[in-house]
Amino acid sequence: MAEHNPPPLDDPAPRRRSRWRNPLRGDAFGRGAEGFARMMGTPAFLVGMTLFCAIWLTWNSLAPVSAQFDPRALNFTLLTLILSLQASYAAPLLLLAQNRQDDRDRVQAEQDRQSNERNHATTDFITREIASLRLALNDVATRDFVRGELRDLLEEIERPAGAGAADEAPADLRTILREEIDAVLTEREHAGAPDRPKEQDTP
Repeated sequence: MAEHNPPPLDDPAPRRRSRWRNPLRGDAFGRGAEGFARMMGTPAFLVGMTLFCAIWLTWNSLAPVSAQFDPRALNFTLLTLILSLQASYAAPLLLLAQNRQDDRDRVQAEQDRQSNERNHATTDFITREIASLRLALNDVATRDFVRGELRDLLEEIERPAGAGAADEAPADLRTILREEIDAVLTEREHAGAPDRPKEQDTP
């Protein structure tokens, strides 16, 4: 005979499912109440209820007395009780459906508010970034400005001396500055506008 090995203590036993489900547990009862409320608000329900009451009243008014189950002499007491019972249950069910709809609307409104706040924060951030970029671009020297400044500096260096000896720069200093300016101009030409022809400065 095969031996039965019990599971280890750290292995939990599987939960046994109940044979019947509690209709009041979870969201099933709320969904049922909403379905009932939607059904009561349809023209089919109103037409069906009208036909039911008409047949009931006609039968208990025109049928033989022995066949009447809710006689007219008793003012249709059974029909009155049925309609009262229906109204007493319909009002709480409709209220429950309305409360569930209000909860959904409240959650949706909260989600819309959070989405609007995120969009507003994103818009403010983008606006600040654009403003900072504009300020930064205003402070950045353009390529043409730098090229013009370098050319002016090169012309001042290579300009022949005037009356005084203080305006004269040593030849080696002029050569070094000229090489540095040519290197900068060449680098900016290759990095900024490779399609433009390179301008050469005459000594």
